[in-house]
This record gives sequence, C-alpha cells and structure tokens, in this order.
Amino acid sequence: MGTQSQNSSEPPLLERTRRLEAVKMTMPLLARANLDGVDCANLEDDSGEPCIYVVDDHQMVREALGGLFRSVGYRVQLFDSGTDFMEAGFPDACCCLVLDIRLPGISGLELQTHLKRKQIHIPIVFMTGHGDVPMSVGAMKAGAIDFLAKPFRDQDMLDAVARALDTDRKHREAEQPVSRLRTAFQSLTARERDVMKLVTTGLMNKQIAGMMKLSEITVKIHRGNVMRKMAARSLADLVRMVDLLSLGSTKL
Repeated sequence: MGTQSQNSSEPPLLERTRRLEAVKMTMPLLARANLDGVDCANLEDDSGEPCIYVVDDHQMVREALGGLFRSVGYRVQLFDSGTDFMEAGFPDACCCLVLDIRLPGISGLELQTHLKRKQIHIPIVFMTGHGDVPMSVGAMKAGAIDFLAKPFRDQDMLDAVARALDTDRKHREAEQPVSRLRTAFQSLTARERDVMKLVTTGLMNKQIAGMMKLSEITVKIHRGNVMRKMAARSLADLVRMVDLLSLGSTKL
C-alpha cells in the first residue's frame, strides 16, 4: 500500500470514503455520471486465488474496501445486495465474506442464516455503522469471524479478513476427503445405492438378492461396482465411508 497506509495516523476507511464522496460531488456532471455507472458486481475470473466478497449497499464503501483488499493482493467481488451475492455463485477457492449487517431487502443477519441453512460454509466479517451489541453477539454466536463497527481502521479489517481466510482454508482442507467421497457417492446408480445400504448393514449377497428380488449374480455385479466407484478396499472400508458421509438408511 502507499506511504500513506504505512502512516499510523492514517484516517479510517470510512473517513476516506467521505472524502472521496466530497471530491465526487465537485466533479462535472458527466464525470460523476460515469463514476456512478461503475458496475461493482462484475465478477472477476476465478484464478483459484483467495477471494473476498464485499456486500454493502453504499458504493463508496464497496469501492474503498475493494481498493484496500486489491492493494494487498486479494481478488475481490463487490455486491450491493445479498440477493445479487447469492445469485453470483462461488469459486472453488478459499474465500470469505465482508458483509454489512444493515442492507435493503435481505439483511446481513438474514443472509448469514440463509447461508447456514443452505450449508454454504463461508466465514463472515460483519460491518455496522450502528453500535448494536445484541446484534453483534447474535452474529458471533452464529459463527461470524468478527464484527467491526464503522469507522474501523484498515488494519483491523485486514486482520479480520486474514483470520476469515485462514478459517476457510482449514475447513476446506478438512473437507477434502469427505468431498471426494460425496462425488463418488453421487456417481452410484439408484440400484447401487440400495445395494450399498444393505451391504453395509452386514447382509450377505444371497440375502440382498432375496430382498431386492434380483439374482445373486446381479447383486455381486452391483456390489463390485459400488466397491470400485467408492474406491473401497474392503467391506470395513465401505462402512467407514458411510459413517464419514453420515448416510443414514433413509438417506441412502
């Protein structure tokens, strides 16, 4: 970042955005119209590098945060609403969400709840212009990484984002084996899944054939396909996979 960012007396981010807004208001009308027309929700190419999503309904705040994060090498995607954010999709890369708690339409807390319900695991750093302690407590209990009150220091935001990205990185590393198993499980046919369910309860091929009204040789073929597709070396290995995937009998 420039020499100004190294100065300990650097003004907070929100103060700088107010100065930018003041400069903008002095521009000729045409220049201001061009600045207003910037599409802050343009998605960048997915390069696999860490990505920070910013959701704030104030354009100047979005642009200031985008500039801050890009200055230290992060990819950034900017959105003015939670709805636009949800419609964009996510890259298969380490990421986090910097989210204003008060948004038009779906609020930041409502978006956090929606992501949890959809089992979308993305660390969140909340921002607010209001000193709402109960709201911050609720956000943190729901899994937020941090809760920053505006105006905040650039370094406080960068530190919070670094923690969020580290959390996501560790989560992705832990999820890799399970993700591979889920992909393998999705490759099974409906019949193979039925056989897998019965095999992992300890039933023999002959018993499974009787229950499914199939020939024993057909069950053996399906069982062989299950073992091959799941890359299971033994029945015990297959049982461990089922446990790891948390697949109850009703889900199989």
